[in-house]
Amino acid sequence: MTDSSAVEVVDAELVDEGEGEGEGRPLLPALPEVPAPRPLVDRHTLLRPDAPIPTAAGLPEYTEADFRISRETADLIDGAPPANTSRTYGSALRQFEVWCAENGRVPMPCTTATFVEYVGHLVRRDLAPSSVQVHMSAIRSAHPDGRQPGTKEARQVLRKHARDWARRRAPRKAPPIRTAALTAMVATCTAADRREEPKALRDAALLTLGWGMLSRRSELANLLVEHLVVEDDGVTVRVAFSKTDQAARGQDTFVPADPDDPVLCPVVRVRAWLEELRRHGLTSGPLFRHITRGGTIRPRSGPRGDFLSPDAIGNIVKNRARLAGVTAPGDRAVTAHGLRRGPAQEISEAGGDPTAQGRWKPGSPTVRKHYIEPARSKTDNPLHAARAKVRAVKGF
Repeated sequence: MTDSSAVEVVDAELVDEGEGEGEGRPLLPALPEVPAPRPLVDRHTLLRPDAPIPTAAGLPEYTEADFRISRETADLIDGAPPANTSRTYGSALRQFEVWCAENGRVPMPCTTATFVEYVGHLVRRDLAPSSVQVHMSAIRSAHPDGRQPGTKEARQVLRKHARDWARRRAPRKAPPIRTAALTAMVATCTAADRREEPKALRDAALLTLGWGMLSRRSELANLLVEHLVVEDDGVTVRVAFSKTDQAARGQDTFVPADPDDPVLCPVVRVRAWLEELRRHGLTSGPLFRHITRGGTIRPRSGPRGDFLSPDAIGNIVKNRARLAGVTAPGDRAVTAHGLRRGPAQEISEAGGDPTAQGRWKPGSPTVRKHYIEPARSKTDNPLHAARAKVRAVKGF
């Protein structure tokens, strides 16, 4: 009798004759062919000698949950761009979409040809090169990453337009508000009666503090009472965020007092305005606020609440310049930017550097090109030395 441990039992399926492999269906079903994982390389890939070629097999499998964001997060994203940038880009995109609809083109994502043709359209309208650049940036920033149109040809068109524009037009810069003009404008901040006093006090503080800070109008518009430390020797201002500080790290600026001229002294003017705010029961919140014709400071609704808008700051400066009869050559409008340009010029002409006081980035080419170098070309011009030598030779 055979030992049972030597018996090998095999499980098998009985099939009819003719159904075996090669005579009908196969004994086992064929497995589907699995394509080899796709290599993930391009012309920029660097592979070390011992590194395997990366493939798609290592990629994670995403689901819808990996791409959804909440309504709260979407609202934060929508509110993230600076208001002025958002408004400008929105207007540029709407104009682009209208043009695409009129010309039978797809606006989003657009082709490079559409992008170049639209830039050509803006150039033919003779828009300023800086405005064309804004339109280009708005369109590209609205596209998903990696799907933006190409810019090589469009930039070539823009460069030629910029050269042509420069030959035909002189640059238009905001007129500087220098000390004499500031004195005349602050002198208009007087009140014939109690109703006009709040505006007079507010505007005098705004002008003198803004000039001493070399302030942008947006910086003045967003100041809080809590951002100020007023002492006898000057005002320390906390600029919470600015054009060059979008991350809101904050920067302190010290505006010194002017004891020799109380009319222009920022300490005198700011203290008077803070006292007026206290009379209205306001000791915190926006520093510069809307005032009614009756002289009342009232809470306001809207996206900015009680804050004045940058445009409102600009209107205050323009109105005070008009009342003071301050004009600029070529009928250029006096704007709030003059509060920045005027003191920057005077600092540079006195041999100083306005970079820190105006919160420009260190080594700013704008400061060097528009303030420091022009001032030096006046005081240190080599023609002065040449003429002095000629006078010495001639004996006069």
